[in-house]
Amino acid sequence: MAEDTAQATPDVTILGAGIVGIATALSLTERGFKVAMIDRNPPAEGASYGNAGSLSPWSCVPQSMPGVWKSVPKWLIDPEGPVALRIGYAAKFLPWAVKFLQAGQEHRLPTIADAMLALTRPTVTLYRHHLEGTGSENLVRDSVYVHVYRNGDDADLSNLAWRMRAERQVPLEVVKGDALREVEPALSPEFEAAVLIKQQGRALDPGGIGKALAAKAERLGVQFLQRSVEKLTPRADGAWRIDTDVGPVDANKVVVAMGAWSAKLMADLGVTAPLEAERGYHLVFKNPGVSLNNAIMNVEQKFVISSMNAGVRCAGTAEFAGIDAAPDYRRARVFGRLAKRMFPDLNIDDFDEWMGPRPSTPDSVPYLGDVPGFANLFAAYGHGHTGMTMGPQTGEIIARLIAGEPPEVDMAPYRIDRFG
Repeated sequence: MAEDTAQATPDVTILGAGIVGIATALSLTERGFKVAMIDRNPPAEGASYGNAGSLSPWSCVPQSMPGVWKSVPKWLIDPEGPVALRIGYAAKFLPWAVKFLQAGQEHRLPTIADAMLALTRPTVTLYRHHLEGTGSENLVRDSVYVHVYRNGDDADLSNLAWRMRAERQVPLEVVKGDALREVEPALSPEFEAAVLIKQQGRALDPGGIGKALAAKAERLGVQFLQRSVEKLTPRADGAWRIDTDVGPVDANKVVVAMGAWSAKLMADLGVTAPLEAERGYHLVFKNPGVSLNNAIMNVEQKFVISSMNAGVRCAGTAEFAGIDAAPDYRRARVFGRLAKRMFPDLNIDDFDEWMGPRPSTPDSVPYLGDVPGFANLFAAYGHGHTGMTMGPQTGEIIARLIAGEPPEVDMAPYRIDRFG
């Protein structure tokens, strides 16, 4: 994207050009604001590129649930397990982990679920709106979210997570045996049942969607500066100074949407809201030999597999090692064995691997809105596993707040100071 440093100070400067920042730029531009974005990388090249591509309007179940702690030890010792913790990072990880377990108390779940759903519910509609006129409208596909189980008895809608969804009118159906094979013919018969979440969307190219929307934003006048943000300093007049690796940038209003890198920037201002760089991996099988009809969640192993333009992508797992640790691509290659068990005809020999950090809060709810104690500063980060899904509605909410419009959601669950 072109960089033009001659423009006047924009109305709003967004730090971070992932899907959250891009969606916020589009929603602000629609309201007549002049917008600039700053990122050290080109748009949509972090977690916005590498995610599983599920666009789930019904995401309302947090990562922390009652009893999850019972599974953690066996996950940590299993080399194919969904969670990994590097020993040298354990002490730094512990305070966040304690808050994570506290967030999973059953009495806290309704508020968390409703806050998540308020951000996810409009996602497919908003993506289709933003993609109009880009030529990339076909990158969002109608889908079913297929949660598969080896043991058919485990597909039980009386379990707490499914009850939470049913209470929120999520359209669910249990299928078994031949009915499951009709939904996904290539799935191994080892999987006896599935719960289908209907009325979903999926992305055929998550990064491509971000690139298309960023290009649209630029056509609409959004200025993009490719540089590294190093420090944020409030000025006496309520404006901001943004120090970058190529010099300072003046800003009137600032939106922090830097994903996992937001925590350090905010900590320098004295804002210490808990955030973990929960590292996720993916593997793309470039010549898969099979095609999947929907996004499929392996419930036991906690990863998603889906057909995309680039091939079949497996994405998921959680690794806690700090934001700067080198990738351990053994975590990605595990997907080859797991995916082959699910789809025996899948060709797993030709693949690309990737790692990126998710910005995860303890309760799976992002930090959104005004930052107490600072004028003209807005948080828009902490979306964890659902950034791709929550991005468009986050952009709408932040744009409404900046425009002085009613946000149309209760902002209390998203407060940046909610953990004290």
